[in-house]
Amino acid sequence: MKKQLLILSLLLFCQITFAQSPVAKGESQINAGIGLSSWGVPVYLGLDYGIHPDISIGGELSYRSYHDKYNSIRYNHSVLGISGNGNYHFNRVLSIPEKWDFYAGLNLGFYIWNSPNDYAGSNSSGLGLGAQVGGRYFFSEKIGLNLEFGGGNAFSGGKLGLTFKL
Repeated sequence: MKKQLLILSLLLFCQITFAQSPVAKGESQINAGIGLSSWGVPVYLGLDYGIHPDISIGGELSYRSYHDKYNSIRYNHSVLGISGNGNYHFNRVLSIPEKWDFYAGLNLGFYIWNSPNDYAGSNSSGLGLGAQVGGRYFFSEKIGLNLEFGGGNAFSGGKLGLTFKL
C-alpha cells in the first residue's frame, strides 16, 4: 500500500511540476533564471522558437563561477556555455491544459572553461551532448515559471526561472 501511494504521489507531482504551454509555430519566448550544478550556480538566458505545434528549437547562454582545491591550493574557475536545443512538447498528445506543458529534448553545446594558468586539474573546454525534461506553468498569457532537469554535459543539473512569451 505504501509503495502504491508513493508511486501515485510521484505521478501526481510529475503531472504538476513538468507542465508547460508549448511555443506556437512561428512564435518565440525568452527563458531566464538560475540553475543547479556541481560546478557553481549557473545563470542562463535562452530563446525558444516554435517550428511545429509540438516542436521547438532554441539557443541558450549560461555563465557560472566556482572554486575548488587542488593540491591544497584554492582555484577560481568560470564556465561560459553556448548551446542549442530541440524539444518535443507533449501537450497535444497528453491533452494537457494550455497553462501547462511537458517537454523533453536534446541539446548540444560548447563550454568554455576558464581556469588559472597554474591549475593542473582536469576541466577543459569542449562540446557536450545532453538531454533535458522540463515544464512551465503560465500565470498569464505572457509570463510563466519554468523548471527543467538535464544531464549528460556541463549543463547537467536543474534550472528554475521565468519564461516571457514574445
